[in-house]
Parts: sequence; C-alpha cells; structure tokens
Amino acid sequence: MTWLVADVGGTNARFALIAGPGAAPERIGTLRTRDYPGLAEAAAAYLERHAPDVRLDAACLAVAGPVANGRFRLTNADWPPGTADQVRAHLGLPYVEILNDFEGLALALPHLTEDDVVRIGPPPSSTPQATSASGPLATTPVATAPLATGSETPDTSASGQRNPGTSAATPAGTGTGTWTSDTRGLHAPAPGSSASDASVSGAGTSTRDASGFGGRGFGTLAVLGPGTGLGVGGLLPVPGAGPGGGVRWMPIASEGGQVDVPAATEREIDVMRLLRAERGAATAEYLLSGDGLVRLHRYLSMIHGIAPEPRTAAEVCARRDDPVCAEAVEMFCALLGSLAGNVALTLGARGGVFLGGGILPRIADVLRASAFRDRFEAKPPVEEYLRAIPTALIVHPSPALTGAAAHLAQNLSANTVGGADTVEPPAMEHA
Repeated sequence: MTWLVADVGGTNARFALIAGPGAAPERIGTLRTRDYPGLAEAAAAYLERHAPDVRLDAACLAVAGPVANGRFRLTNADWPPGTADQVRAHLGLPYVEILNDFEGLALALPHLTEDDVVRIGPPPSSTPQATSASGPLATTPVATAPLATGSETPDTSASGQRNPGTSAATPAGTGTGTWTSDTRGLHAPAPGSSASDASVSGAGTSTRDASGFGGRGFGTLAVLGPGTGLGVGGLLPVPGAGPGGGVRWMPIASEGGQVDVPAATEREIDVMRLLRAERGAATAEYLLSGDGLVRLHRYLSMIHGIAPEPRTAAEVCARRDDPVCAEAVEMFCALLGSLAGNVALTLGARGGVFLGGGILPRIADVLRASAFRDRFEAKPPVEEYLRAIPTALIVHPSPALTGAAAHLAQNLSANTVGGADTVEPPAMEHA
C-alpha cells in the first residue's frame, strides 16, 4: 500500500510517498507552484521525477485555499479552480481527496513530538511545572507516532518549516524550551491503565480517558501561520469516537486569514488605514504573510516620512540593524499575537495554539521576545482564560504531509487502517 500526499502553497508544492498507515513521508520533493498549470500536472511531474516505478493506491493533497465538496481553489496562485475527480482522472488513481492545507496541518498536531514544537511565552499560568534534577522544564516520556524529519531545504508553504540552524531544543528553565508534561499532564496514563498502555501501534491510537480537561482529557487545538498567505485551522477531539473508546480528532477547515486586521495601537491603526486605502479592505492576510511583511515595511516607511526601499520578506526579516525593518517585524509579531488570541477564543482552543508557516522559524528569536504573548492574552475580561492556553511554534519540517497521511488512514477502510489520528497531542495542557 502506497499513498501520495502533498502540501501545496502559493509558492511551493511539496509531495511525498507514504508506505501505508503509520509510515513516515519518504521521497519528499518540492516543486515551484508557478512552474505548473495546475495541481494534477504538478503531482504528475513529481511522480515522474521521484516515483516512476511506484503503484499508488490513494492520494491526499492539501492545498492553500478553500475546499468544498471536492472542489478547490489555490488562493495565492494563478491555477484555475479544480476538482478531486479531475486530479484522480489525470493521475489514474482509484482514490483522491483534497484538503485545505491548514486542515492537513491540524491533523498533524496529535503526531508532533516535544522536539517538533518550541514554546512561545512562559508556561501557562495554570500549569504546574514538573520538578526534577533537570529543572522546571524537565520532560517525561511521551507516546507519539514516528515522524520524518525531512532532508530538504524548508520552503515557504503554509505548513510549519524548520529553519536551518535553528534548534527546537532550548535550555531548560528559560521559558522558551520545548513542551513538557508533568506526572499529571496529558501523557500520564489514565486511571486504571499502566505505562505500557501509552505505546502506539502503526500511526497510533490512544485509549486514555478523554473526558474533560486537566490531565485526563484533550482540549480543542488551533493552528495558524503566515506564509505566502495566512492559514487558520483547528482540531476538535471527539471523546469515545476512536478505536477502543479513545479520541477521534476532527479537523476544522477555515478561511480565518481573511478576517480583519486586529489593530490595537495608534500606529497599527495608521497602518490599517493605509492598507484599506490601497487594497479596499483591512484583511489580516494582507499584513500577516510574506507580502504583508513587505507592506508593513513600506507603510511604516511612509509613516516615518522615509522613502520606502524595495525589500523582500526575507530581507525585512534579516535586516535587524534597520529600524524600520525591525519595527515591521515587531508589529508583525504583535498583530499575530492578537489574531492568535482571537482564534483561541473563537475555537475554545484550550488544548493550545500552534504556529506554523514559512516565515516564523526565520524570526523565532524575535517572536519569543516580542509582544506576541502579551497581545495574545490582552483580551479583557478573559485574560485568565487565555493565560491558561499555551502557544508553540512548529519546527517540524513537513507536518502537513503527516496530516494528509493521517486523513487517509482515518478515511480509508477501517479494516486496513487502525484509527491513525487518535494519538495524543503534545503536552500542552495540564492539571
């Protein structure tokens, strides 16, 4: 059994093969979206180049745009709208599904390990810290499905990408380390179970008590991230719906990147006015994306009375010594924090908010030191509610590919697949 999976953004289309439920992505290949007239042609080019000898049984392709009833449209590319049936016929496959890219990314969240995420902000106010010889952020073993680390250079598609030279691991006790759990956390065995019950089989299932929160259950998860565009998605736990009475994870697709800019300061309101005058709307994606970062730099230059210098998003991120570039990145992080807080409140994401996208790993140090977390929590009168919700940056190189595989495992024959998306999320909520 071999599946084709993909994470397709406005800039890059990343493909891989999955050798059945629970297997890691392999033969990963990245194509430039603009080099092909459509999704079917890009997928065919990947297969011709990387898998000419492989017989495929199914495909799940996650695309950066709205998907409904098998019809899809890539938002930030010139591809025409398409359908899953068209792709299936072009590739000659028996089964093809199309997902929103952040729906695929959300499905990957339960499969991330502690090394795949980095905390943004201090531990949640309601989270007791674990204590051991290694310090307050010492880890305990977790049960997760195996993941590929990938070997290619990260792209700027919608899913989270690891920045070369950036490590997910940070010294314990700094407040910016990887996610951990204590003995009362999500990864503690449920009452009446043993440590051996924490193991996973294939893509992984969990039979832990899923009722409520506080270490014996799971909370709704949210994910958002700026890349070529701005994606937003969620993952809803359905207790008792998985194999053995475990949790079944249901993805929530959205076009949350098209909401209004969450401006909070006078300077941000000035920027929003310039955006509305230029684009006719103050849409969040117009500022919280690669092109949006360029706009922020240009608008701030105008506000300061400086002739804007042409900059790419990568240049704005890299020019730490340029005051306008630095201000643009700081404002980018602050606006993202406000938006993330809005998403957390809208979805009731008490299990945690994850950040993906191709931009944030490049500025991870700035993001951690920025106003992101303060703005995330600054929502009177629900500050305490938000303080209890952790936030983390995804640094896994290809999470949406794993999510697409999890979707296939869930939706193909139950006799062949063992409930692939019912494993636990990283430890992001505690007693």
